[in-house]
Amino acid sequence: MTYASITERLAGLGSGKWEVHFRARKMKAEGRDVIELTIGEPDIPTDPVLLDVCAAAMRAGRTRYSTGRGEPALLAALAAKYSRRTGRKIGTDQVLSFPGTQSALYAVMTGLVEAGDAVLIPDPYYATYEGVVRATGAAIVPVPTRAEKGFHLQAADLEAAITPETKVLLLNTPHNPTGAVLTAAEIAEIGAVCRKHGLWIVSDEVYEELILSGTFASPFDMVDLAERTIVVSSISKSHAAPGFRSGWAIGPAEFCEKLLPVSEMMLFGGQPFIADMAAHALTHDIPTAALLRDAYRRRAKIVSDAVAPCPALKALPPEAGMFILIEVRGSGLNGDAFARGLLEAEEVAVMPGSSFGAEAAGFIRLSLTVPDAVLAEACRRIARFAVAQGLKEVAE
Repeated sequence: MTYASITERLAGLGSGKWEVHFRARKMKAEGRDVIELTIGEPDIPTDPVLLDVCAAAMRAGRTRYSTGRGEPALLAALAAKYSRRTGRKIGTDQVLSFPGTQSALYAVMTGLVEAGDAVLIPDPYYATYEGVVRATGAAIVPVPTRAEKGFHLQAADLEAAITPETKVLLLNTPHNPTGAVLTAAEIAEIGAVCRKHGLWIVSDEVYEELILSGTFASPFDMVDLAERTIVVSSISKSHAAPGFRSGWAIGPAEFCEKLLPVSEMMLFGGQPFIADMAAHALTHDIPTAALLRDAYRRRAKIVSDAVAPCPALKALPPEAGMFILIEVRGSGLNGDAFARGLLEAEEVAVMPGSSFGAEAAGFIRLSLTVPDAVLAEACRRIARFAVAQGLKEVAE
């Protein structure tokens, strides 16, 4: 039998990047004492108030079909949120709701690029970005960011990567996996390059509420960039609700109108009871994000302090988000070999940096979503493994 070319374009770009994670889950199922620091799932529960809203909505019959654009209350809540943030009037015609950021990103890319086009992505980048772009037939063009610059995208590097085929910059700030937060000045410089070359900016802002140091900035909030910017985000991280899959895209009204049929062919609406919960989350003071910020800030310091005495390891404290990178090249291993070896020798599961692009190949990524004591124990095992690699090198 034959298959569509999309299956070839996405071969190896799906769950293969999470091989260490799946191996760790299998080991845990076998009863082994694995500490899992791979995926970004908040370790505090969804606020009970939101669960009550969701349950009440289901009992009230909010289980029928939605519209392709989304439920009116959620659209209004999102329009209000971005009106407050930008200081401009954002209408509901500038909003599309989706089941999570991932589906929003997929639909947005499908509406912007196709075969023959190119999308610029700062490297390192979130593991699914490459697949989202290649699914459309477009090419991914990584733009290197460097550790010595805090993994902040430089406007000059962006401009050097632009070709006649370039149509979109996929920006992620706050950034996964590095935790970098671009400043307003940096975004203005990057935006000037995008204006000069007529590029769209797709801005993944799912970690907006999890700034640990610095100030959040968005190209959508800048008047001269708003008409070329599409924001994708969700309540998954900010409200510890990843399983509810409630996300959105915000952009120019014309773009949303053109994308609506694409969204409808994919999904034709989400779940009204989840939309009710998300609308409540966006219009009420829910403490989840503040609790998460405190926890992640504290845990990032735990990791940094724990690995500091080990010369083979170097932690890069994040400016935002729920992850921290550790450079492991001093151990003599790249991130992939280190992650695989660490899992087998010390039963600690981390993500190899290579899952996030070439610029992260010498790093591992740790999730900060486990209790402090568990994280400290994981760091002890990581340091022990790094020391063992050094002794092995000496012996050889």
